[in-house]
Amino acid sequence: MPYKEKKVEKLFYPIGEVAKMFDVNTSLIRFWEKEFDIIKPKKNNKGNRLFTQQDVDNFHIIFHLVKERGMTLSGAKKKLKENKEDTENNFKVVKILQEIRNELLAIREDLS
Repeated sequence: MPYKEKKVEKLFYPIGEVAKMFDVNTSLIRFWEKEFDIIKPKKNNKGNRLFTQQDVDNFHIIFHLVKERGMTLSGAKKKLKENKEDTENNFKVVKILQEIRNELLAIREDLS
């Protein structure tokens, strides 16, 4: 049986890494943190923000609603307050479909 490396997940991500994940400025991350109450980073003794995986997942949902679907901040807040579970499920479906699409495109390219 071949050896498979386990994917190492961090417990906390600094704000710079989170900003790089989404290709945005750290100021936008700080702004969204203030605007959306679902993001609650821990702060170390120096006051640096440390985001959990749950915070990063919430950023994915916010990014999807605001940047990809073009919703306003107030619209995104309202959607998350009214039916966060539905929004999370829809986001997961879209993410899986994008992964499948990318995989199919890679297969198509390999066959060419």
